[in-house]
Amino acid sequence: MNATNRQIQAYLLLLPAFILLVGFTHFPAVASLIDSFMSTPRGSRPSVFVGLENYQVMIEDPVFWQAMRNNFWFAVMTIPASMGISIAMAIWVNDKIMGRQFLRMSYFLPTVMPMIAVANIWIFFYTPDYGLINQVLQAFGFPSQNFLGNPSLALVSITVVAIWKEAGFFMIFYLAALQTISPSYREAAQIEGASKWYFFWKVQWPLLMPTTVFVLVNALINAFRMVDHIFVMTNGGPNNASSLLLFYLYEVGFKYWDQGYASALTIVLLAILAVIGLMQFFLLDKRTHYR
Repeated sequence: MNATNRQIQAYLLLLPAFILLVGFTHFPAVASLIDSFMSTPRGSRPSVFVGLENYQVMIEDPVFWQAMRNNFWFAVMTIPASMGISIAMAIWVNDKIMGRQFLRMSYFLPTVMPMIAVANIWIFFYTPDYGLINQVLQAFGFPSQNFLGNPSLALVSITVVAIWKEAGFFMIFYLAALQTISPSYREAAQIEGASKWYFFWKVQWPLLMPTTVFVLVNALINAFRMVDHIFVMTNGGPNNASSLLLFYLYEVGFKYWDQGYASALTIVLLAILAVIGLMQFFLLDKRTHYR
């Protein structure tokens, strides 16, 4: 088989994946970009070109800015906490301890559970008066809290659920990375009398940087695509206190049926994710040493 035939065969093998990528990723993105400059069709009235009107509405929309602020604080709270907990869990279950397999399964279990089921379980935990968390609080003399109905607590309550679900998922990546580190490093550190913290900071952490970059990008993306827990637990309330950008996009597109404005919100979300990807490539990935 000559070089030309090999190239044709390679392109034919890639064709199914290319069609799926274009059909479900690139085409919807281009269509959303076009629709963001159009009005929403109503009945027999077709959509017309309105330029930047949808983006102007977005700039003047207080709910959009509240959703952006909520998303920012949601990311600030979930990313460091979920990554820190996942590293700690991975280091623990990587050691030779009793019940290690059971601990690994327990930590990873929230990841494989359906998201809707997880949300309903936590609704029971957060239920005022007779929910599990409030029963514990009342047992220690603290008043019952309406976690999902209090504007000051709703977003924090959603954040706890996200951390609980994502930490076990990220743990798997860190555990796999830890198992690739040669045991001779630990033996040498023990001979030199290095503490576990010193060994982690000077040896394990630098070797875990490629995994950390991968996990960080996924955590950032997950922080901006959270919608299912909010849909089940708070529906964006109370008073949009727990509404995030993707949930607001869903409301605009499918509840208020404003196709043009929803397309503009989609482009903003895609732009945020694109900036995150570029930051990962230019700032983090190039400073990471791969073995």
